Amino acid sequence: MLSLRHMYKLLRNLLFTISPERVHYLVMDLLSLKYKFALSRNAFKKLFTIKHPSLEKELWGIKFPNPVGLAAGFDKDARWTDELSTLGFGFIEIGTLTPRPQPGNDKPRLFRLPADEALINRMGFNNQGSEVAAERLKKRKENIIIGGNIGKNKVTPNENALEDYVACFKDLYEVVDYFVVNVSSPNTPGLRELQDKEPLMRILNTLKDLNNELGNPKPLLLKIAPDLTDSQLDDIIEIVQVTGIQGIVATNTTIDRSGLKTPQATVEAIGAGGLSGKPVRARATEVIKYISDKTNKQIPIIAVGGIYTAEDAIEKLEAGASLVQVYTGFIYEGPAIAKKICKGLIKHNI
Repeated sequence: MLSLRHMYKLLRNLLFTISPERVHYLVMDLLSLKYKFALSRNAFKKLFTIKHPSLEKELWGIKFPNPVGLAAGFDKDARWTDELSTLGFGFIEIGTLTPRPQPGNDKPRLFRLPADEALINRMGFNNQGSEVAAERLKKRKENIIIGGNIGKNKVTPNENALEDYVACFKDLYEVVDYFVVNVSSPNTPGLRELQDKEPLMRILNTLKDLNNELGNPKPLLLKIAPDLTDSQLDDIIEIVQVTGIQGIVATNTTIDRSGLKTPQATVEAIGAGGLSGKPVRARATEVIKYISDKTNKQIPIIAVGGIYTAEDAIEKLEAGASLVQVYTGFIYEGPAIAKKICKGLIKHNI
């Protein structure tokens, strides 16, 4: 009998004949249809969810049922948190959201690199705005932990970026369990400049003060790029320690194209964008280990980047991460990825 993984790989061959962005919505529409019916909804939960005391993780006062989450970018607008919760994830991060709706970059803007089990995207924070996402989350049925990943609108100049982060924070405050400040996407012009010390300190300090003013402070994390130098990582560590935010998400996609199996001409024809998947695995682990070692594991880290198997997750956890997230691995490995990783963590007593 074929395993879930092998069944999905056969299906994946068909799915990969359809453009990546289109198939994303087709598959999620199908999952939404199945979710409407109690029989199929409960069957999915039973099939894809695994529970075990060793998987539970308490962090920032939040009890995660397991450490495997879905990374930001998959459900930007919080359309499918209920449906995705049936696939065994311990938590789901929505976004990146901006205060005002925006269409994102021109299509095509999402590309597969099957030889590398990777993706390149230049989506450009396409989303319907933080208010719309907040209204959806108010109506959700499933009690899954939700992270809110926030950014700035493309038309907002960097000197006014703080206003966008504050607006998103206020919109989502009552409906998410933690926040992630995204200043590391390569697909919004100038955004990565906000990783510099002065603007980043200003954003984080302001959000921290607002967080305290609103009365029920939520964990506040910073998502960083894998392309930072050691010196820049030292600055990030200092910023996190000085501002007192609760953690780091490491890492976002990379602009590096070295070492790919995909022909160079194909990669060049795709053009700009962030590369995710297996090619970023090693660098993401390096960044996590650097931060963890430098701080004696004092900064909680959510790991993302090239996680496809339990071994990949264990690598990140042993490097110093507390939780892990998948995105590209979800595309290539299929809906059983969280269960597969969780089973491996139980087996290895991680």
